[in-house]
Amino acid sequence: MNIKALDLNLLRLFDVIHMARSVSQAADTLGLTQPAVSQGLTRLRTALGDPLFVRAAGGVRPTPRAERMAPAIHAALHALESAIADSAGFDPAQTDRVFRLHMTDIGEGRFLPRLITALREYAPHTRIETLRLGVTELALAMDQGRVDLAFGFLPGLKAMRSAILFQDRYIILMRKRHPLARRLTHHPATQETVRTLEFITVRTHAYTLTALETLQMGDRIRLTTEHFMALPAILEATDLAVIMPRNVALSSFAPHQEFALIEADFPMREFDVGIHWSPRYDADPANRWLRSLALALYQDDPQP
Repeated sequence: MNIKALDLNLLRLFDVIHMARSVSQAADTLGLTQPAVSQGLTRLRTALGDPLFVRAAGGVRPTPRAERMAPAIHAALHALESAIADSAGFDPAQTDRVFRLHMTDIGEGRFLPRLITALREYAPHTRIETLRLGVTELALAMDQGRVDLAFGFLPGLKAMRSAILFQDRYIILMRKRHPLARRLTHHPATQETVRTLEFITVRTHAYTLTALETLQMGDRIRLTTEHFMALPAILEATDLAVIMPRNVALSSFAPHQEFALIEADFPMREFDVGIHWSPRYDADPANRWLRSLALALYQDDPQP
């Protein structure tokens, strides 16, 4: 049948009868008389060409077709109710929403611990899913509502709304036993000194490569890895160096006491870390609440 010819209120009636297994209990739940519910069920049976429910001990039981329909109808009604509730407001304490966030591996380590702790307190039924997309795919996913917020330094998201959380800068990280570490720890590295080093680059963080290419130092790359988190053991075992955000180095590497953070003369080494969202969801209550939480947790507070 054509769903345009179906009164969607009858689907609500179907859902309640299916859960209650009783026409009389469904009438009480819906605030209707039992004859009104029976009349609605008759209309739905006629429209769908199926009895839907048959008499059973203590009430009714669904037909096989009704059993197949029930999960989809219940999910659709829940989605509609959630959409209407979201349009009127957002209650973090009650929502079971899944928030999807774009983050790198270092972003997960930087942002998730405090964010999850706060959500457990203020929105205990929510779930978080993280993912990483290319800039073009990310912009489309945000416009379509498949990604709620993007965290990080993302200058390619020019059409998105954004708010700065904190400022950071790129430094060089190497092991403390590196031949140049002691001298460079107290004296920022010039570009001439940087050219004497050998480097690791990280695919998920483009600046580790573009900074070297800008300095025409592509020939100084000795290793390319997929993620920052693979680096501690490599740096400890070699005299290789890596360009990375200072805040990440301080929070994830420096506590091991085996690494030296070297300030260096890089082009465009300072950058803003922020949150980004689609203009389509600027007024969305859930998105707005999550943005305000992120700002409260991290704005002007670069340290973990």
